[in-house]
Amino acid sequence: MIAVTGGYVVPIDGSPIEGGTVLIDGGKIVAVGAAEDVEVPDEAEIVDAAGSWVLPGFVEAHAHVGIHEEGEGWAGQDTNEMTDPVTAKVRAIDAINPDDEGFRDALAGGVTTLVVKPGSGNVIGGHTVAVKAWGRTVDEMLLRDPVSMKSALGENPKRVYGDKKVMPSTRLGVTAVIREALTKAQDYKARKANAAEEGKPFDRDLTNEALVKVLDRELPWCQHSHRADDIATAIRLADEFGYRLVINHGTEAHLIADLIAERDIPVVIGPLIVSRSKVEVRRRDFRNPGILARAGVRIAITTDAPVVPINFLVHQATFAVKEGLDAETALRSITVNPAQMLDLDDRVGALKPGLDADVVIWSGDPLDVMSRAMRVFVEGREVYRFDEATGVGVTENPFYQEQR
Repeated sequence: MIAVTGGYVVPIDGSPIEGGTVLIDGGKIVAVGAAEDVEVPDEAEIVDAAGSWVLPGFVEAHAHVGIHEEGEGWAGQDTNEMTDPVTAKVRAIDAINPDDEGFRDALAGGVTTLVVKPGSGNVIGGHTVAVKAWGRTVDEMLLRDPVSMKSALGENPKRVYGDKKVMPSTRLGVTAVIREALTKAQDYKARKANAAEEGKPFDRDLTNEALVKVLDRELPWCQHSHRADDIATAIRLADEFGYRLVINHGTEAHLIADLIAERDIPVVIGPLIVSRSKVEVRRRDFRNPGILARAGVRIAITTDAPVVPINFLVHQATFAVKEGLDAETALRSITVNPAQMLDLDDRVGALKPGLDADVVIWSGDPLDVMSRAMRVFVEGREVYRFDEATGVGVTENPFYQEQR
């Protein structure tokens, strides 16, 4: 049992607590409150957080860490299976390398949960997965699999397949590929149900099995889309097929924020610390998250790591605050909001009893760029500590430590 005491506790789903206590047992949070309201057992290990801020670990809603390894070139690049525009059957979990440097960067930036996604080279890219930022194998790191289905509209898939002189090479072709795949999945679902009713054998198809989960609303549809017209197409398709839409990137989502808010469609916005490298992102601006939030859109902020280093997740939130996003929403956009969007809020995103003990002790307000993550706990285990004597962060090596 661990008791984090004396810090300025920011539960996210609740008011901050001066001199608060977070009690951890068995990898879970068992109590959060003022010192006088939380009974700390004599046997508990005391972690003194006086003068520090205590928050839940951040949640990165859209990353490629582990499948787009940094510094590895071709050998570590498993982001896109660009041999077919529809690869709904592939799973990000099968390509994650836990030894990717990005996971260590995540901990240094207070990020303890990542939703790792296939890239946007394909029209339908495959299953996404939620993992913790520390572990020997992806199976040990696993939070939930699958989490959502990745799909892409706009420049990327039409460029990839246009260069190959095959469909799709236009936006109308990209949309047709999605519509055709989902229509086939509807037919597949009906044939499977008929076979079951008649007691006949049925040959399963992994692509259609995956897409039926989307049609049945078991999995959200994470739609890569930057331009406002692509976002409108994403909404049109979601209306047609009835799936749960989550806009990813949403560079121009602010231009139709009212339409998005009316349908209660969440937006994972970003990356924000990037150049305007293509037409789709010419309206990239730190003001956009605030515009969306004020319109009533639930937002999460993403680094799209390694596009932006994942330890800069909180800095993107800070810059958005500088340009009009309120601070409370900024913190929610990297904690509870992404957790709720992707059905992970029963495990992560806040400091409250019953959730995983993913706890980060900060030197100060994390929205102050001078603050740093000092100690990081994942499911109650301290896995990162900033060594003030050397000025270097130290991550516990999961491969060479005694497993508890």
